[in-house]
Amino acid sequence: MKRLFAAIKITPSENFLHLYYQLISSCKYDRINWVKPENIHITLKFFGETEEDRIEQIESRLHKSSSNHQPFNLSLQDVGIFGSHYKPRVIWFGIDKNEALDNLASDVIDKMHNIGFLRDRQNFVPHLTIGRIKLIDDKNRFSEVIMKYELIDVQQVQVESIYLFESVLSSSGPTYHIIKEFKFSRPLQ
Repeated sequence: MKRLFAAIKITPSENFLHLYYQLISSCKYDRINWVKPENIHITLKFFGETEEDRIEQIESRLHKSSSNHQPFNLSLQDVGIFGSHYKPRVIWFGIDKNEALDNLASDVIDKMHNIGFLRDRQNFVPHLTIGRIKLIDDKNRFSEVIMKYELIDVQQVQVESIYLFESVLSSSGPTYHIIKEFKFSRPLQ
């Protein structure tokens, strides 16, 4: 069994890293598990624990999806949280509304649903998880930090591939291994 997910890999820019480390510094009194910069990604579909004999099927569908799409640009912007002001759970960088990304995600989710990986109950909400919140020392101070970065340009990204990742969990946090990259086949028009 392998813990798998399909995602878009993000290589953080200098500005991204600057904002990321500013947030870490501003939240130093809180207990937050920060996602390592090399692990930053946009999840398209989480498979969970998957039997190894299903990997070929997944790869085949990801190849079909990648051949249906062409490269596109994303605008990473804004900082926000999932959860409430009283019980925040996740800190994220947002993604400006993007039809190409929505179409790609729908395509991947539909193709995986057809081979038994059912759709999630929630709609696809594109984001980059940058921190998982364990404990907030001062919720008002934390809210002020998030509001300070709420409307901010983070990075422009050229998306050219889908990746199949394996997530290996350990006490020091997850490590992600690329199983395979699926480059978009359709040329830009």
